[in-house]
Amino acid sequence: MEAQISQAITSGWFTKLQNHLISDVIIVGGGPSGLVCAAELASQNIKTTLIEKDLAPGGGMWGGAMFFNQIVFHKDALQLLERFAISYSYYGNDLYVCDAVEATSSLIYNATHKGAGIFTGICMEDVLVKDNRVSGVVINWSTVKKDRLHIDPLSLSAQAILDATGHPCEVVSVLCRKNTIHLNLPSDTIPYEKSLNAEAGEKSCLEFTQEVYPGLFVSGMAACGVSGSNRMGPIFTSMLLSGMKAADLILQSLNREN
Repeated sequence: MEAQISQAITSGWFTKLQNHLISDVIIVGGGPSGLVCAAELASQNIKTTLIEKDLAPGGGMWGGAMFFNQIVFHKDALQLLERFAISYSYYGNDLYVCDAVEATSSLIYNATHKGAGIFTGICMEDVLVKDNRVSGVVINWSTVKKDRLHIDPLSLSAQAILDATGHPCEVVSVLCRKNTIHLNLPSDTIPYEKSLNAEAGEKSCLEFTQEVYPGLFVSGMAACGVSGSNRMGPIFTSMLLSGMKAADLILQSLNREN
């Protein structure tokens, strides 16, 4: 029986991996914006792959602020909270409070239930660049990167890549470090995020969710990082809205390419 258990696990996992070696879209980072984008794209029958370096997706939503696992949304996010069946209560001043565990698990469930392929414990270490366009990512086990082992990676290909890695904006950082390129931003160097300003950060997060280089999009805190905007702290309105905007932009891009 033990051998059959192992066979079931490995055959299922490798079937899933082989099915996602080539996708329409690859999302790097399973925080709130990445999960929302994955759920929306998958619901539109877009073959979507999400890779997350940690054991579980969710990013900063799990812990809320200082482990107080209540998270705050502005009224602008109510439509998405209801769409993902996340319960909420009114606090005041157009702010609503949700349970962080319910909200995060709901986003994960929706992304997987809609058909996105989610791979955890896997990190992005490089990008594929062909004909002046990002066309995939180079991946390895997160533990390999952490322990600095010399293990060659594999690659995943797609028509569009989303950098949803949060504060480090890792995909754009690697692209800029290894290539001489021009970003669709005021600066070709990444200024990274400024100090906390919730109102300014929420606005910038959504404003700078965009295609920054052919085939490469940014969302969530990565959008703040590449634009040098403020972080917004423990409020998640723009994270959800950014994921939806990224999905819309990527859909438009795929339609143009096809």
